[in-house]
Amino acid sequence: MARKTIIISNRLPVTVDKSDEGLNFTPSAGGLATGLGSIYKEGENVWLGWPGFTDFEEGEKDSIISELKKENMAPVFLTEEDVELYYEGFSNRTIWPLFHYFTQYTKYIPELWEAYKNANRKFADEVLKYASDGDIIWVHDYQLLLLPQMIREKLPNSTIGFFQHIPFPSYEIFRLLPWREELLTGMLGADLIGFHTYDDMRHFLSSVNRIVALGNSVGKIKVGNRLVAVDSFPMGIDYEKFENAAKSEETKKKITRYSSMIDPEKIILSIDRLDYSKGIMQRLKAFDIFLEKYPQYVGQVSMILIVVPSRTKVDQYQQLKSELDEWVGRLNGKYSRMEWTPLHYFYRSFSFNALSALYSKSEVALVTPLRDGMNLVCKEFIASKTDKKGVLILSEMAGAARELSEAILINPNDVNQIVEAMKTALEMPENEQIARIEEMQGKLKRYNIHRWVEVFMAQLDSIKIEQKGMNAKVINEEMTKKIVSHYQSAEKRVFFFDYDGTLRSFVKRPEDAKPDEEMKSLLLKLAENKQNKVVVISGRDRHTLQEWLGHLPIDMIAEHGVWSKKIGKEWKKVDNIDADWKVRIQPMVELYVDRTPGSFIEQKDYSLVWHYRKADPDFGAMRARELLSNINYLIANEDLQTMEGDKVIEIKHRDVNKGKASKKWLGKDKYDFIFAIGDDVTDEDTFHAMPKDAYTVKVGLAPSEAKFNMKSTDEVREIIKRFAEVS
Repeated sequence: MARKTIIISNRLPVTVDKSDEGLNFTPSAGGLATGLGSIYKEGENVWLGWPGFTDFEEGEKDSIISELKKENMAPVFLTEEDVELYYEGFSNRTIWPLFHYFTQYTKYIPELWEAYKNANRKFADEVLKYASDGDIIWVHDYQLLLLPQMIREKLPNSTIGFFQHIPFPSYEIFRLLPWREELLTGMLGADLIGFHTYDDMRHFLSSVNRIVALGNSVGKIKVGNRLVAVDSFPMGIDYEKFENAAKSEETKKKITRYSSMIDPEKIILSIDRLDYSKGIMQRLKAFDIFLEKYPQYVGQVSMILIVVPSRTKVDQYQQLKSELDEWVGRLNGKYSRMEWTPLHYFYRSFSFNALSALYSKSEVALVTPLRDGMNLVCKEFIASKTDKKGVLILSEMAGAARELSEAILINPNDVNQIVEAMKTALEMPENEQIARIEEMQGKLKRYNIHRWVEVFMAQLDSIKIEQKGMNAKVINEEMTKKIVSHYQSAEKRVFFFDYDGTLRSFVKRPEDAKPDEEMKSLLLKLAENKQNKVVVISGRDRHTLQEWLGHLPIDMIAEHGVWSKKIGKEWKKVDNIDADWKVRIQPMVELYVDRTPGSFIEQKDYSLVWHYRKADPDFGAMRARELLSNINYLIANEDLQTMEGDKVIEIKHRDVNKGKASKKWLGKDKYDFIFAIGDDVTDEDTFHAMPKDAYTVKVGLAPSEAKFNMKSTDEVREIIKRFAEVS
């Protein structure tokens, strides 16, 4: 059975409503609908979302389902309460303002959070009606942050992509959310998480590291047994659609009509949805100062201000609308003449061809959001400039600014900079306008909405292939049975167990990692079998191992091989080793303890360990790189080395490692079953030292010399139980 692709967004690419004539279906002209059309309209694929209306009768719902099915769409029916609390509530009173850095407007209301969870669950339930395990699922935007994990729980083998169309805030902003961990966990249910810009990607990775303690390597995060990729995908537009529209007869007629109304004036165009993040008020203030500062443009330049109604029930939007109306009236009253109006204000949406005509006709586009994920208006303006004349003034806070560097980039909070940008734009020579427009058009043609979809889906396939490669070495039930069967038939067996991260999961305080009663019981049961030799080989100091495990009939190796102890014997130190070097090195490590809150030194007989698990994750990682660089410089001519583990740096003798220590144990007897397991870089020496027929196992999914991987310490415990049961 072929895999289906399922697209999920808050809104469908069609709006359904009722009139006296019956149900009306109005398609969306948005870029996302265009780009995804090549996917959801094929075969059994489907696009799920809210149809935009709540007051439907049961019979009408059946008609809607039937009608939408013809277009490969399916509705998620929301109640009036859902829309009020989930959409207008948590989505647009909590997430939207916070993610756009308007913390003063953000509401932290538990009732809204509960509604958000319930609505996401409602979407998840609908997905399960259409999706099978193994299908491709692409979730869109901030209204559905919990959905990827909800789907993952029910369809663990699905390929899930998530794309956020609005900005992702810095950790300092995101951490204000009481439900921050739940939202991150929800997003991490995806295999690929996409943002418009590298900044958004960087902010997300920082929050994941600091809040749920998951680091990343080149944008890839290990989440349990999965690798999750995070990347930036700047969204494009349907370039040809806007280019062709600008050349169409209908658009040309509208251009002629608009020209008769406002020629010979030059036009500065401003188009936005009503929103406090768009910087509309700053534009009006800048235009006021511009006309005052440069009176030669009075009567020569007009601004067309189009504001599309939005979220009219939200207080801040109502307030913004009132302030906007007041400013428009004041500005027109201040500068208007009988034959000239400085500001043409429209509080409504325009048809596609009308917008195309305005893009084509305008000399300047003023796109100055205070914060925007991408902003496609500026790209539509550039694509519509078939004569290549015109100037784009663009906020550096818009995601599009990363691509459209040939625009006049401004800080939207600097009103005077906007004023000067308008003057520069209006006076820019035609040859410079053409050169800038051509450069930007080349980029937008090459990376259009269709290419954006292709690149995202290709990356989604790529991460799934990488996941499969990583899981190819993971010990499954079949392999476990083979290993246990070999163990059962063997005459003489030896186990090499690392401790931290293998027999015991990591904790913030190393001294709290004592073995529990079950683990001690399992080790005892293994060791009591006369055919078995159990060796715990650890970086821990000998005193700790003696205290925790000394009562068991097992052999122990401490400090990576500095100390060793056989059953019933005393601890022995390896020959020709000293600790004189610590006097020189320790002061530098202590300096890093002082400079890195939460870090500390663990003293061992013949090594020093700097722990930074309790430090700020980003700061600790930075200090670790510094310390490694400085220590490696200091010990360049000495017989010492640094070892980097999980949030630790250890300085020890170069000639001492777990590989050499384990070889000594192997050399004394002949074993027909060898099992060695560990989790970090120090255990690679053990794996390397093992004979070819040994079972070497890496805990975690990192690349390794080991033949096999296990996902967690829980799985390690389970296989030890299987061995113990055979014993």
